[in-house]
Amino acid sequence: MEMDEAAPPSAVIGSYNIAQIMRSIPHRYPFLLIDRVVDIVLGESAVGVKNVSINESFFQGHFPTEPVMPGVLLIESMAQTAAVLVVATLGPDAEGKLVYFMSIEGAKFRRPVVPGDQVMVHVTRVQRRANVWKFSGQAKVDGQVVAEATYAAMIRDR
Repeated sequence: MEMDEAAPPSAVIGSYNIAQIMRSIPHRYPFLLIDRVVDIVLGESAVGVKNVSINESFFQGHFPTEPVMPGVLLIESMAQTAAVLVVATLGPDAEGKLVYFMSIEGAKFRRPVVPGDQVMVHVTRVQRRANVWKFSGQAKVDGQVVAEATYAAMIRDR
């Protein structure tokens, strides 16, 4: 396994509200899947918060009589949380850059996420090589893991 590049010392920087998230990543409704990012430790970890509402566009078709948040969108919320962490770590020059999935491994879905749930998305950096970052993510509701995956993404200019 290749070694990580030298990383700057870790610093805890509080939280990002929705305006800061929208400056950091290019996602917008209906595909912005985090409402807040808390417990940010630069270069290391962060926790995204997703408040799930019946007003989410995907509930119109998934499933109308028994609304369930699609598992792939839970993975996307992990990626968006990680992207905010990457931008916070790299600084203002990284704001608005695109982050593309390169791989998703070991994705598991433990229980459905439904309207009214608050999903806490825990992401931890596993490795960084140049502009490629690898993360481990867990989505939790009421402290219980509802989804998890390890994934790699590349940050690049538009």
